[in-house]
Amino acid sequence: MEVTDGIPHRFEGKTVLVTGAGTGFGSALAVRAGQEGARVGVHYNRSREGAEATVERIRGRGGEAEVFQADISSWDAVKAMADGVDRQFGKLDVLVNNVGDIATEQMSWRDVTQELIDRVIDVDIKGTLYMHHEFGSRMLERGGGAIVNIGSTVIVRGSPRAPQYAAGKYGILGLTKSYANAFAPTVRVNTFAPGFMETESTLSREDWNTGRREKLIAATPAGRIPPPEELAATALFLATDEAAHMYGVYMIADGGYSMLGG
Repeated sequence: MEVTDGIPHRFEGKTVLVTGAGTGFGSALAVRAGQEGARVGVHYNRSREGAEATVERIRGRGGEAEVFQADISSWDAVKAMADGVDRQFGKLDVLVNNVGDIATEQMSWRDVTQELIDRVIDVDIKGTLYMHHEFGSRMLERGGGAIVNIGSTVIVRGSPRAPQYAAGKYGILGLTKSYANAFAPTVRVNTFAPGFMETESTLSREDWNTGRREKLIAATPAGRIPPPEELAATALFLATDEAAHMYGVYMIADGGYSMLGG
């Protein structure tokens, strides 16, 4: 395995698609995959400008990247994107299901509406299922691949702010285990659960800037909240050959925030 500037090329010659890669953790994942030698598909729904900026970051480091647009809550749109990825790359080796709706504008369970419930479930559950079904079945037919679902530690503690978000992320565990069984041993499916990260979205939240950040740091053994770039390589580990015996795993990286007793 080649190593350049201290970064291993774990994805040399492979193709990686990251959903929701126009901003935040998705962008960090896509850039890191590019640094590690992958040809990268940068998916977005509405943030085209962000996706194009991610592509330029990858290309600026000598990597290859292309933009793909789709509303993943539409099965037809996911099918069309899968066809587009096939045309552009020929095949897909790694799918990172990063995109998710966390209802950031909702500050309390009292603020929940049917629209907010539907929006989160349509993307987090239905959309993630469509992605597994369309891309995973093609990986299966071609003889190999890996899927990494980006979950959350919210399933450990729940979310009094947005219960539908916790339900959506918990549902991703069900999808992970189901497709890990269905696709094994040809395609591996696992979930990576990051803790809080200082993304653009998090930094702009009202509660983050009115004391919540300090409370979380105090409750985190690591004593800090990392930027998304710090966790990108950890998440991508699940798609590497080093994780070849990992199926249906839920792997947490949150600085110890969710530590529970035995």
